[in-house]
Amino acid sequence: MELKGKTALITGGAHRIGRGLTLSLARAGCNLILHYNHSVDAAQATADEARAMGVRVLLRQADLSRLDDAGPLFADLPADLPPVQILVNSAAIFPKDTMADMTVAGWSQTFRVNLRSPILLTQAFYRALPDDWPGAVVNITDWRTERPYLTHFSYTVSKGALDAFTRTAAIQLAPRVRVNGIALGAMLPPEGASEAYWQSVLDTVPLARSGGTEVAADTLLYLLRNDFITGEIIRLTGGAHLKM
Repeated sequence: MELKGKTALITGGAHRIGRGLTLSLARAGCNLILHYNHSVDAAQATADEARAMGVRVLLRQADLSRLDDAGPLFADLPADLPPVQILVNSAAIFPKDTMADMTVAGWSQTFRVNLRSPILLTQAFYRALPDDWPGAVVNITDWRTERPYLTHFSYTVSKGALDAFTRTAAIQLAPRVRVNGIALGAMLPPEGASEAYWQSVLDTVPLARSGGTEVAADTLLYLLRNDFITGEIIRLTGGAHLKM
């Protein structure tokens, strides 16, 4: 897919990895619909940075935990802005819980943001895409669905379900829409994490370093540009998935 001039919608694109993905799309020439929930200042700053690259950016606010109809996020575009051909489901929450102490409310909140909203957004994207236009969806997931966290039960199960959705949607929406995923590893230190904690994480990475936003951004552009890839989930782990 040639990216210049395409319209992309990205959720959670205002900060951290999402911001890096947003700006990589702008550098590639994509016009953007930038979703945010509470981070209005960060969203505006990211939008301004993207606009400085010569692309158009629309801001759309939505609480994905309350999303029942994703259609409005794709509707009411300016007449001279092409329909959305790229969807990046980046927004997620990362609550701390275990199977022993998880609550129904916490479980539901996590699944509504991490799984239900990507499904509804992908459905709305497919319905809004003109019949003769190709499209591409990229879901941001986590390689630890293969080796589950001990203290993030709801998150891990929700991302595992997102992996299954990615493969299922690739079959359901082919040949017109491709659906792929990026399974992130140690990309950025968690907010508020100590230097000692982050070093302990990097000690499990064979390449002995973090990935950063640029690695994730490059992988996103690769998946979007390569028209013969669908149903794949690329692991960005620095080799951590190989260690027992």
